[in-house]
Amino acid sequence: MSNRKLIRPDAADQRAGRGVRRKQVPPEQTNAEEFYYLKQMAAKTPMVVVLNNDEELQGWIEWYDKGAIKLNRSNGPNLLVLKRNIRYMYKEEELKRFRKRDRSSSS
Repeated sequence: MSNRKLIRPDAADQRAGRGVRRKQVPPEQTNAEEFYYLKQMAAKTPMVVVLNNDEELQGWIEWYDKGAIKLNRSNGPNLLVLKRNIRYMYKEEELKRFRKRDRSSSS
């Protein structure tokens, strides 16, 4: 058997290694918006886009970029909607589900 020596770090080395650990800065982009748009575009999901002035637009998203989306509509002209004018958007099927639930609860 060989004779092993126990090597201990100096106390000064231990203190230097135990610096305050800071939380990692979250990434600037999560790509969640890109993933959502690509998923809805691929499926041609009927969407409802609610604008800042409470106007609702219905259609499907053909493409998007940093500042706008192109909304294709079957009952009107296709629109280029600036993202800064969009309050929120949701799938059209959610509107149908909400109306069904609202009718059944009022009966």
